[in-house]
Amino acid sequence: MNRRHALSALAVLTLAACSSAPPRKTASIKPRTPRRPIELSSLQADGAGSEILIYTMGLLDVDYQFGGNNPEAGLDCSGMVAYIYQNAVGVRLPHNAAAIAGLARPIPDNQLRVGDLVFFNTLGRPFSHMGLYIGENKFVHAPRTNSPIRTDLLSNSYFAARYEGGRTLFA
Repeated sequence: MNRRHALSALAVLTLAACSSAPPRKTASIKPRTPRRPIELSSLQADGAGSEILIYTMGLLDVDYQFGGNNPEAGLDCSGMVAYIYQNAVGVRLPHNAAAIAGLARPIPDNQLRVGDLVFFNTLGRPFSHMGLYIGENKFVHAPRTNSPIRTDLLSNSYFAARYEGGRTLFA
């Protein structure tokens, strides 16, 4: 009887092993070099820029989602800008960076104010990416899949090489 129980136990263990999921293969992922934090404590704005800055800061670390237009589902770059402008100052914008660029007035970089828009050519076509200027050479944007909304510097070599200029929706 002991032998019979031992064989039954062995059969159960063998069957259990066959029915379990095979171990997952893990992809070889290169660890990313941590990004140096960008100081935000000295940012200032007034009027509509202040409201825009408050909404913008509240979206940091929200997930990117292509076509996304709300923080719960995720946001892409133009969805982020449209969401902020709608909620901060009641301005409805299209969900398209190039269309938003067409509505805004170009301004020199030395006139950028908090809440102005910055545009980039990241896909080989004009105005394919955008962000919100927050002062001190900094902007907030939704960069790409698997990367949350974050701050970057206009002087960052990647963005500086693709920068198409600033535009404003303010009078």
